[in-house]
Amino acid sequence: MTEKNVPFTLDSVKEIEKSNPTPFYIYDEKAISENAQYFLNAFSILPGGFRNYFAVKALPNPYIMKLLKGVGMGADCSSLPELELAAKVGLTGESIMFTSNDTPAAEFKRARELGAIINLDDITHIDTLKEAAGIPELICFRYNPGPLKEGNTLIGKPEEAKYGLTRDQLKEGYRRMKAEGCKRFGLHTMVASNELNPDYFIETARILFELAAKIKAETGVELEFINLGGGIGIPYKWDQKAVDLEYVAEGIRNLYETLIIAKGLKQPRIVMECGRMVTGPYGYLVSKVLHKKVTYKNYVGLDACMANLMRPALYGAYHHITILGKENAPIDYKCDVTGSLCENNDKFAVDRKIPQPEIGDYAVIHDGGAHGHAMGFNYNAKLRCAEFLMKSDGSFEKIRRAETIDDYFATLDFSRL
Repeated sequence: MTEKNVPFTLDSVKEIEKSNPTPFYIYDEKAISENAQYFLNAFSILPGGFRNYFAVKALPNPYIMKLLKGVGMGADCSSLPELELAAKVGLTGESIMFTSNDTPAAEFKRARELGAIINLDDITHIDTLKEAAGIPELICFRYNPGPLKEGNTLIGKPEEAKYGLTRDQLKEGYRRMKAEGCKRFGLHTMVASNELNPDYFIETARILFELAAKIKAETGVELEFINLGGGIGIPYKWDQKAVDLEYVAEGIRNLYETLIIAKGLKQPRIVMECGRMVTGPYGYLVSKVLHKKVTYKNYVGLDACMANLMRPALYGAYHHITILGKENAPIDYKCDVTGSLCENNDKFAVDRKIPQPEIGDYAVIHDGGAHGHAMGFNYNAKLRCAEFLMKSDGSFEKIRRAETIDDYFATLDFSRL
């Protein structure tokens, strides 16, 4: 059972709104910091060391990245702007993991300039990398286990995914890169998203640890690190349970001892690229009720829309909704909670029971700390909203201003009309 509480008050939201209209995001600095430290502590039992590369795509805000850098996390980047974000908060060198796909040559070049660990998604990218930026000393490959490993509903079957190399391609890739002069090697996979079954991640470790032995036997390559990917989910629904990280870490350690240490392999460092489970539960989209409509069913219209949070529309994902000031009121009003886009799937909830709302009430949508603001877009010329950090002392800092119409027009040249 997961409690869905709001860490700020109705009065604090009203105070923010005096200078910044809804909608806006609020992130809980203290909770994010404590959760990140808990995550790192749980996996600190692993032999060979542990590091998490925060998936920048989950929450690409430099204030959050700097906060996580402070507790020892690196950055998992998948584009040129994400690389630049990492650099701007002082993350360089092997504090960056560059895991992209269908990668432009210029991005390989910039990753090499920053000294990032480059994680190749396809064997043909070897030639692209060599031509664009040269062969680095350290290289990693992304493995796609195909039918050997089940995916989940968000990421699909691995054998149907566009990501990664087959096992035979992987071995060829290591041989080629060794011949090209690489001296250090890593292995990576990522086959699930928002997974709540803890055994899933232990099984992923087993597959990669067994593969590490085969890679050494068939290519002579010993791995310096194994990246188990991310995908650890969060309990979006109140009746779901968070992943037991200590259980996962203990399961991985047991496999490490039997499949790595006992077989005499070089002891690779274990790394991950979790983003959602680090920040996801500690972000809140704050919006206001604009309209109530009754036709064939009840509708509650917010000033936020799927341009602010698209997960419910894109995945049918559940996000809990609190009406501020009515936390203890009866939950008996069945409705669709909607936004204002010209799209019928612009809904945060369908047939959801919430406390009886009134126009002007504040609706807080939970678990928006990952893949929320980051997935925003400008369809219908909607402008992306501001982001605030609730500091440990209870104060609020604006860490991204809201977009303006001038921002939206900035790439247009009206003088030529």
